[in-house]
Amino acid sequence: MANQHGDFIWYELLTSDPDAAARFYGGVVGWQERPAEGSDRGYRIFAIRGTDIGGLMPLPAGAEQAGMRPTWLGYVAVEDVDATARDIVRDGGTQHMPPTDIPGVGRFAMLADPQGVTFYVMRGAVDGTSTAFDQNQSGHCNWNELSTTDPAAALAFYTARFGWTKGDAMPMGEMGDYQFIDHGGRTIGAVMKRTPDGPPPAWTFYFGVEDIDVAAKAVSGNGGAIHYGPAEVPGGVFIIVASDPQGALFGLVGPRRS
Repeated sequence: MANQHGDFIWYELLTSDPDAAARFYGGVVGWQERPAEGSDRGYRIFAIRGTDIGGLMPLPAGAEQAGMRPTWLGYVAVEDVDATARDIVRDGGTQHMPPTDIPGVGRFAMLADPQGVTFYVMRGAVDGTSTAFDQNQSGHCNWNELSTTDPAAALAFYTARFGWTKGDAMPMGEMGDYQFIDHGGRTIGAVMKRTPDGPPPAWTFYFGVEDIDVAAKAVSGNGGAIHYGPAEVPGGVFIIVASDPQGALFGLVGPRRS
């Protein structure tokens, strides 16, 4: 595994309609999709300019009936999947899927933090470095944002597990701070308090686009819904928070060129 412990290395969409979702993100972000070799779960790969960014798969059988909605999940690199999973469960987290091997790919587990936010941990089986998270390229994830009921507890949980550190903070009034998180010499995202009338606690992943206004039109034109933005953020770029036609929440970030 070439990535550092604590790097985001993969992003995965679980959805009720993989065909429709593939068309939507192709039209909005420019991803191409293809079947994953050897997968018997209908797993597909999202890629851009020949680089794999993430995965796409149907919601597991019975998941919708149990209340699971279409969602994006992130994978965090760890040195030891089994030890990390045990540590997370011991400290109040939940294990949704035990450590499992994918031949030729790596070992992974699906977990949730003590506030109920789901994510994966993984140790890759190959030496290549994932660039699924790359803030300098459109089509890659540019920002990882956690909305949670207890930002202080969540921050303590993740920094202890993954070596992340607190960066700067941006005051948000009654909402508290928008707390940046640093890792490997760069700011990779932020933690914030969930709004009382907002969606459940979750990670929201912001994918880079070439032009935020073009992307906004593509979201609406392909059946998605924009919940916030385009809005300017520090750095002179703009963000959108949206949901795809199946209801999965995601973000977009990029410049305004027009």
